[in-house]
Amino acid sequence: MKRLDQILANGGVNAELELVIKDILVACKDINYKLRQGDLAGILGSTEDENIQGETQKMLDVISNDLLKDTLVTNPYVRGVGSEEEDYTIAANSDGKYLVTFDPLDGSSNIDVNLSVGTIFSILEAQNNQPGNNQEVFLQNGRKQVVAGYVLYGPSALLVLTTGSGVNLFTLDTNIGEFILTKQAIQIPVDTAEFAINMSNQRFWEPEMKQYIDDCLKGETGPLGKRYNMRWVASMVAEVHRILIRGGVFMYPYDNRDPSKAGKLRLMYEGNPMSMIVEQAGGASSTGRMDIMDVTPKGIHDRVPVILGSKNEVEKIVGYHKK
Repeated sequence: MKRLDQILANGGVNAELELVIKDILVACKDINYKLRQGDLAGILGSTEDENIQGETQKMLDVISNDLLKDTLVTNPYVRGVGSEEEDYTIAANSDGKYLVTFDPLDGSSNIDVNLSVGTIFSILEAQNNQPGNNQEVFLQNGRKQVVAGYVLYGPSALLVLTTGSGVNLFTLDTNIGEFILTKQAIQIPVDTAEFAINMSNQRFWEPEMKQYIDDCLKGETGPLGKRYNMRWVASMVAEVHRILIRGGVFMYPYDNRDPSKAGKLRLMYEGNPMSMIVEQAGGASSTGRMDIMDVTPKGIHDRVPVILGSKNEVEKIVGYHKK
């Protein structure tokens, strides 16, 4: 059995970056433990607060955010930290080389009903001498990521990680407290007949997305010529993980409920890291009009429409938008 540190060393990851990854996972193991305890640990339910996104925070949102933040700001190689739950970026070590962004608990609305949730993270290199509490140092497009990953807290805790040379899957061995390699060089099937989207928002979508979904629902007699299945878990980590294992396409497209927002999902905490993972596994990601990782962020909490998954299906959806 190969441990995570062995895979990182064999992949040429330097010691500083390896320590940053390990610290992220120390916090994730703590999050996993608290999730396993559930109501026994008193971590279920919501707080009375809203985060910068205007969303009511679950108790475990706050706990997960604090675990990651407190661990990373003491890492000597981390310049700064950006979290979906924080108004501003946070300075860490002024000599640090790396910047870490994360969604501490994606899909947290599922916690109280005991469904899968996860932590998404991304690591960038600091490109100038600005401190980590200056968000300008974070505003790089997704192609600049050196690491992207997520931990899925399900029946087992799974780590999916890329350092730019393919995607590997690790399973947490709770007996030894280590992530062990269980699937190497994951490849997403290029074709699919399965999509994941929140159909309740259909009336707000652009005509191109409405037309694509309408054509999917017409099945074998429609223009796409096959029968589609639909899935929706309301947890991006769970949706993307299913796509990595068996193919599919996940969409949270632009809608017109709030014209000031390009989409619902955050570019830096969700769109970019998930796009890097999917592309490294042979899939594709797009806003519908351009590759997600080519979008230049203007702010740390920028939002973006998301279409990602099996390459041929994503290209098909982009084709609808080009029309």
